[in-house]
Amino acid sequence: MSIDIATNASASALRSPGAGVGTGTVAESGAGTGAAVGRRGIGVVPAPALMLVGMVSTQVGAAFAKQLFGTVGPATVTLMRLGFSALVLLLWWRPSVRLDRRTAGAVAALGVAIAGMNICFYLAMARMPVGVALTVGMAGPLAVAGLSSRRAGDRLWIVLAASGIALLGWQGGAAGLTGLLIALVCAVFWGSYVPLSARVGAVLPGGGLALAMAFGTLCSLPAGLAEGAGTLARPEVLAFGFGVAMLSSLVPYTCEMETLRRVSKLVFGVLLSLEPAIGALTALVVLRETLSAAQVAGLVAVVAASIGVIRGSRRAPTPDPDSALSPAPALTATLTEGNRKS
Repeated sequence: MSIDIATNASASALRSPGAGVGTGTVAESGAGTGAAVGRRGIGVVPAPALMLVGMVSTQVGAAFAKQLFGTVGPATVTLMRLGFSALVLLLWWRPSVRLDRRTAGAVAALGVAIAGMNICFYLAMARMPVGVALTVGMAGPLAVAGLSSRRAGDRLWIVLAASGIALLGWQGGAAGLTGLLIALVCAVFWGSYVPLSARVGAVLPGGGLALAMAFGTLCSLPAGLAEGAGTLARPEVLAFGFGVAMLSSLVPYTCEMETLRRVSKLVFGVLLSLEPAIGALTALVVLRETLSAAQVAGLVAVVAASIGVIRGSRRAPTPDPDSALSPAPALTATLTEGNRKS
């Protein structure tokens, strides 16, 4: 789950990767040129294939991060993931740091949400399969999308998702319960990411995410250093952490932005809803993680609920296609993160 598409509140910003803070600046021009060159290179790849590449990259990054847990802990992995991702995004967008108090507060709040959902995801992932942690975390934006809908039928999808989460968390023992509770906290952070990313993305497309990621890095700094300050001096650990950040942020960020330029938000959201299944399959191949029959049933229930909420948004009585708070865009904007959180 990367934390990549945080600017869905402005459809024009998503369709113009060169958009930055202000207009006509040298930094914006450079970012736009780089984005245009990148688009030419991937323009021949079909949109569904790009989406698949982005999701697989995200989940491979999650699997590699879990492999790091034998050397460094989840908090240190979070610090490296956010730190390297922030560095790349800051170099890409080169945003201005001159913000008014209200905007700075929104960016800081988004940074806290990013740090919280990442560290909770990794802590949960250390105690349960990747696919399970990812699916439970996805319940946050799914609940926000479903509860913001005016259609009573969308509430039934939330019930289905809750039933699926109950099946996913039924592992028995203290470790399974602890992992489930941490994943649910992750879902809360991920759900708060919906309105926060919409607010920041509306005023600072792209650059706001870079600044929020940098603030999230600062938030994760104390725990990350306390847990593994010594290991951060090892070049192989830093190289592995950089690889995790690129797989979880840069690759999916590029693929998702290009996909959003070509397909509707409905199609994008439905494709993105398949990510928990892709995460489970990736973990099976890379980590040899298997799910029980009950957990597979729970994963299918959450994926079905996600698709149901997104498809139901087409029949909403007063849809606003460019609003990040309408059901489909809200879920579409946050199922990844940037998180996606892997």
